[in-house]
Amino acid sequence: MPCNDSSADEGRIVLRAFAGTLTGRDWLQVAAYVLASLLAAFAGSLAALFLVPLIQPGPVLPFGGGILGSPGSLEADAALFAAAAGLFALSRWSAACLGARLAARYGMFLRRKVHARLVRAKLAALADSTSAEIANVLTYNVEIIVNGFNALLQLLVAVLTTVVTLAFAFWVSPPLVLALPAFAALAWMATSLFGREQSRIGRRYVADMTRLFWRGEDFPRRLRHVRSFGRQQADHAAYADMATRLGRGYRRRLELAAHGRLLLELLATAMIAAAFVLAHRWHGIDQAALVAVSLLLGRLLPYLALTRQGVQQLRSAMPAFELWQRYVSLEADRTPCAHDADGDLPALRIRRMRLPRSLVSLEVRDLSLAPGELTLVCGDSGIGKSCLVDILSGMMAPAEFEADIAGQEIGFDRYRALVGRSAYVSQQVRPWHASVRESLLWAAPEASEALMWSALADVGLDKRLHRSGYGLDTALQDSTSRFSGGELQRLLLAQVLLRKPTLAILDEATGALDTASEREVLSALRIRLPRTALVVVSHRTGLATMADQSLEIDGSGVAAAVRHRQSAEPGHGPAALALEP
Repeated sequence: MPCNDSSADEGRIVLRAFAGTLTGRDWLQVAAYVLASLLAAFAGSLAALFLVPLIQPGPVLPFGGGILGSPGSLEADAALFAAAAGLFALSRWSAACLGARLAARYGMFLRRKVHARLVRAKLAALADSTSAEIANVLTYNVEIIVNGFNALLQLLVAVLTTVVTLAFAFWVSPPLVLALPAFAALAWMATSLFGREQSRIGRRYVADMTRLFWRGEDFPRRLRHVRSFGRQQADHAAYADMATRLGRGYRRRLELAAHGRLLLELLATAMIAAAFVLAHRWHGIDQAALVAVSLLLGRLLPYLALTRQGVQQLRSAMPAFELWQRYVSLEADRTPCAHDADGDLPALRIRRMRLPRSLVSLEVRDLSLAPGELTLVCGDSGIGKSCLVDILSGMMAPAEFEADIAGQEIGFDRYRALVGRSAYVSQQVRPWHASVRESLLWAAPEASEALMWSALADVGLDKRLHRSGYGLDTALQDSTSRFSGGELQRLLLAQVLLRKPTLAILDEATGALDTASEREVLSALRIRLPRTALVVVSHRTGLATMADQSLEIDGSGVAAAVRHRQSAEPGHGPAALALEP
């Protein structure tokens, strides 16, 4: 008994979970789906009964008290059966197409909603999430939920068909329980119909799912990159477009299955009608009630396997749905989105900044930021560097913040506005675009080809692209033009050059380069971006020789910046750092 109660509770939870995510339009489609399924159940049962006059001719059918009349002509009886069976097949096909559209829209809704929440989630809320789990939530997890939703629709059809069919069977002759599944011999034909198109759609579906996985991989770091470039809307639009393609592919797969079933059932209808006409003319078989009930009960046999499979899919969908709900419920970041700030970043000094204690115990002192200068941040892993750069880029609020510009006090909201035009690049972020051109235009939509080639030359990637023969259209994910980790990092740094940010944060963004190449690229960034404050996070302490100041985090809980060279005097150069204490 406890098991039954548990199963019933689980069923109610599943139904409430799915019902809670349906919109008014979805409920209207569900109602239409139910009506089409009911019509199919009635038409299929009537088709079985209309077979009787083909076996036992007479003015009325030999059951039901004469309610169902017979035209009397064998050809007319055959036409009546064909009409009822055709209505059944068309109704089933209509219900399947409605279900396909409903499932496709449901999948698009799930993907868009969870991605919209992730894009707006607080970075702290993602601290305990793994990249693999987020990638799963964005891709295969939704697929499991949609399969469960589709299984629920199929179970609804099975229940309706069973109720209607059993009602007809008992109305005809309760004692007869023999089963004669007329369509079983033709089931193998369904697998061969529309095979080529299904294979093509399947390959495209897998390719799109793979691209979605790339976009979801290491989402927290990629989200920093997206936000720093102010491309949240573009990223969400691209994701929504891909979700739409996946939804259409999913719908087409279900529609092809419905088309195959329609042709199969129409063929079976014609074969059965012809067989009974021949049997009557040649043998005069008189077993109408037996055949009718056998056909009625035989219609239920395919639903046994469908019901078992549907229950299994629903059970698999429930954990996936719970995981989806957990991410949809993430706390949203209510702070204003970073917008491109007008003008240059003025010289400012962060006298004191304490990171949130819930993440790490660290206080930073005497950190200066100004255009044209490079700050090196170094320290062991897991000591607070990532949290620090999140605050410096304006994506996370500190516990305490004291800063000034030329002696004038500023708050964190003012600081966030000043660094609104920023760029964040991490060692863990990989370009998710189809080509080099697409990647660069994502960072700077108005960039010309000349500017793109100039940026690629500054980071040392132009020769590589010229050798490929495709130039800016070189594919990033193609095995024939596979990019190394260092080359991908150079491409991301080219994005920074095109964006021309006021603040650029490079979180191990040159770690895949050798020491000489790293220095060359950083030197190029300083030359090409004289109005940008560079913050470089690296384990290579040797970079201190080319840095204006260093901030070493050693685990003591307090880190003070150390200057390596005197800043420019006020009024000289693009901007000056705040005076040192």
